[in-house]
Amino acid sequence: MATNITWHPGLTRRERNQFRKQRGCTVWFTGLSASGKSTIATALEQHLLHLGLATYRLDGDNVRFGLNKDLGFSERDRNENIRRIGEVAKLFADSSTIALTSFISPYRADRNIARQMHAEIKQPGDDPLPFIEVFVDLPLEVAEKRDPKGLYKKAREGVIKEFTGISAPYEAPENPEIHIRSDKLSPEEAVVEIVRYLEERNLLKVNV
Repeated sequence: MATNITWHPGLTRRERNQFRKQRGCTVWFTGLSASGKSTIATALEQHLLHLGLATYRLDGDNVRFGLNKDLGFSERDRNENIRRIGEVAKLFADSSTIALTSFISPYRADRNIARQMHAEIKQPGDDPLPFIEVFVDLPLEVAEKRDPKGLYKKAREGVIKEFTGISAPYEAPENPEIHIRSDKLSPEEAVVEIVRYLEERNLLKVNV
């Protein structure tokens, strides 16, 4: 742990939002593998970009090619994976960008830590960063039938160890801001639900 470091203040979040004419926030997708998280997040990213908003999607697999390539899938590594993503998402949101994260993030404690990161205020004039948890809910048996990567099959065969929903737990959100049943809504319908929520909270205004 580094101790000889000092936080260097800059623009407040409010000032940065005013200059960029946009509010930053994090939309955190969580759910089982094959629940549709990445599909919905990608569709939402495209919609927000078409609205002229700065947004960026952080995907679970993609991040493991670079930032988190040193991490495996043990509980400890999963914890660290989500901690790092929470920090990166916070930086994007602090820059007045809408950060979209698509990770299984199976443990409530880890997701709560990510939420708390966004609530931190580093300097006077800062506002807490909005953190919107989206639970992409799908029954396990339906996820297994989808299984586009063949991961559930390998997990059932014991080829993949510590697989969420099979040999490792998934702790569903208790009070997510948005609850999507992806076996009942299409990705497009899910995007409509999320956009409605963001609009109601004035998070999609180009001028702030």
